[in-house]
Amino acid sequence: MGMESFEGRHAVVTGGGRGIGRAIAKALCEAGATVTIIGRDRATLERAMAEGDARSAAAADVTDVAAVRGAIRDVVSRHGPVDFMIANAGGAASVPFLKTDPAIFRQMLDVNLLGVTNVTQAVLGTMTERGFGRIVAVASTAGLKGYSYVTAYCAAKHAVIGLVRALAIETAQTGVTVNAVCPGFTDTDLVAQSIERIMAKTDRSREQALKELVKHNPQERLIDPAEVADAVLWLCSEGARSVTGQAIVVAGGEI
Repeated sequence: MGMESFEGRHAVVTGGGRGIGRAIAKALCEAGATVTIIGRDRATLERAMAEGDARSAAAADVTDVAAVRGAIRDVVSRHGPVDFMIANAGGAASVPFLKTDPAIFRQMLDVNLLGVTNVTQAVLGTMTERGFGRIVAVASTAGLKGYSYVTAYCAAKHAVIGLVRALAIETAQTGVTVNAVCPGFTDTDLVAQSIERIMAKTDRSREQALKELVKHNPQERLIDPAEVADAVLWLCSEGARSVTGQAIVVAGGEI
């Protein structure tokens, strides 16, 4: 895609200290935006800042409403209103359904759904008042289809897609767009942990475990986090001003 300048725009990326979130933060920085990353681990955030992938950081758990609102107030006071909210923070739990107790469902809904809801509510009012905003939720192909052993995760990510579609209609005449990107298995620490679990539970080699994951992708490879970041940049661009309520799949032809 042609690089549109985001000079003068303030972007916030949750879970921006690692993985897909950091790739998005880096890409937004390179496009000229002032980027704030939010996450729970201050050391991880500071490392990303030191390496030039963010302008500022705020430590907060996206499931904590008060902490999120406090963090947003702080970064707005320093860098101005939020133009782009990238709700990337999330987590996955792999458990057979019959062993998935209510606490796991609550945990998955808290981090994956309410984490998006909390940060969106913290910025949406100002966005609508200003007549401009881009909200992008990093969901998953698990928000559009099912996978075995991750029922709670799939349920939560499906809920994120429902939230995006409904909120896009509610905000359609405000100048704010609301979309999701849905990566397939991506080359991140989270997927590396999944590979380790497969190896431990099945005695498969690393190559065999990786093959088990990439079989879902017709291109038979892991997605590069930078590919997800490119999709996010497009959704933030002026050229995507009529794109709202969409779930953009980045998965090599899956779905």
